[in-house]
Amino acid sequence: MSGNRNTFFSSSPSGWWRRALTRAAQGGWNWMKEVGAVTADHPGRLDFRRLGQGTRLAFPQGTVFGESWIELGDHCIIGEQVTLTAGMMPGLDLGPEPILTLGNGVVLGRGSHVIADTRVVIGSDTYCGPYVYITSTNHSYDDPHQPVGKQWPRTEPVEIGPGCWLGTGAVVLPGARLGRNVVVAAGSVVRGEVPDHSVVAGAPARVVRSWDAEHGWQPPLRTPAPVPIPEGVTPEELLALAEWEKSQEG
Repeated sequence: MSGNRNTFFSSSPSGWWRRALTRAAQGGWNWMKEVGAVTADHPGRLDFRRLGQGTRLAFPQGTVFGESWIELGDHCIIGEQVTLTAGMMPGLDLGPEPILTLGNGVVLGRGSHVIADTRVVIGSDTYCGPYVYITSTNHSYDDPHQPVGKQWPRTEPVEIGPGCWLGTGAVVLPGARLGRNVVVAAGSVVRGEVPDHSVVAGAPARVVRSWDAEHGWQPPLRTPAPVPIPEGVTPEELLALAEWEKSQEG
């Protein structure tokens, strides 16, 4: 009998018992994600210089420190495991001005990092895919006799203009200045100046497409323009249409 009990408890749960455990685990995790999210009304232990209305940091958060020098605009979406830091380490006095600023409506995808040892500004309505890395600091390797990690790093401000899109895994290096509505291809490494309305790709990133009022996009776009949503259509009608299209596929 004792052996049977040991076999039962050491084996993996199955059937209704497994389904009950799964539902309980998923329900508990969803509850933790809800109560663990950081908002202006429920900031928890994080004391940001500014945490805008409608902004939400998903749970679990990544490494966050130097909040007194971090300003987050309104209606930002900060994904799970996103790192936001101001200063090289916690507990430093960084002066009277903000170090890291996100404008209104900024989106940082899951696992992204924004490392601001000096000024970093991300303009309003800039969207970042998962695992984007933005940093104002880079290692130096001037002394060939010292380990790179022990040499004092270099810092330069970073500025990303409004309305940009940074694809998955993009890296923005110290000193980069991106203009308005810049598209950064996935996996690109950006440094230096990027003009407004450009598409950059590669490592290091180079301009592969640009727009101006006289010639439009050059080289011309190869994909058809998206069909605009007719005026007056409500979100409820769009959802109903999506459900109808799904039913037709079945």
